[in-house]
Amino acid sequence: MAKILVIAETNGANLTVPTCEVCQAASELANLLGESWRILVDHRAADTAGRIAPEVISYSQEGDAFSSPEILAKIAAKMIDTEGVVMAAATTSGKDMMGRLAQLLASPLAQDCTGFEMNSGDILFQRPMYGGKLVASVQLSGCPILVSFRPRSFTTISTSATLVAPSIHIKESILSKTTVKIRPRAGGERPDITEASVVVSGGRGLQGPENWYLLEDLLDSLGPNAALACSRPVSDENWRPHSEHVGQTGRAIAPDLYIAVGISGATQHVAGIAGAGCILAINKDPEAPIFKIADYGIVGDLFEVVPALTTAIRAG
Repeated sequence: MAKILVIAETNGANLTVPTCEVCQAASELANLLGESWRILVDHRAADTAGRIAPEVISYSQEGDAFSSPEILAKIAAKMIDTEGVVMAAATTSGKDMMGRLAQLLASPLAQDCTGFEMNSGDILFQRPMYGGKLVASVQLSGCPILVSFRPRSFTTISTSATLVAPSIHIKESILSKTTVKIRPRAGGERPDITEASVVVSGGRGLQGPENWYLLEDLLDSLGPNAALACSRPVSDENWRPHSEHVGQTGRAIAPDLYIAVGISGATQHVAGIAGAGCILAINKDPEAPIFKIADYGIVGDLFEVVPALTTAIRAG
């Protein structure tokens, strides 16, 4: 039996990018342990999962309902058998589900980890702390142990394999206290900030929601894989939704390119972008803390710099 279980998030018939990254982590850990791994997935994505996982457990519910974190935790609790490690992506819904699962199983949980290593046969998980200033090596005692991985902490597992994994299908009827409405992504809609390769983020320097068109124009010039984010003061003022809030109390992201516009760079915000490949900061204050961690900085009025940058990108 498999010793590692990945609990998948899906977009219809496809696995999400963060889930594919967790599958890569599971594959690497399985190789180190000399064990196998399998995936628990909505039946609509079973074929996709079967191309990358050695074994698939698919599930469906009466009425083909969308699985809320509450329901998925209950399903996973029933399906866990001989697993020693249970993994999921540290997305908003993933962390919600794993917290519920830890309570159901009375198992230890490490959330928002960025890696792991073996030490004398023990698995140590890396978890950023204190705004990313320290990285703790966490050892969990118990069986199973639960861990969620921050998006973009691992590369995406290859989906080019021709293997079709054996699939076990179960049908569950579990009532939820939560009502979930799923809205299909409209054509041209931006990717989630945890999956985007480029993220443009705005702060209080934009002075109000009416000026967000500057960032929208910049996003359009950067292509379909760019997403919009914001700092905590912006979401606190309801200029932008909380789902776009990046930081220690918001969402952790790791895009290839992060563009911070009018953001001072408080420690709490920096904690959410520690995994970014390249950071470009635009701020009129040359002493802004964001410049200390930025790879590139532009000191200037964002109302002049951003339109100029947009024009330059469109010009190629």
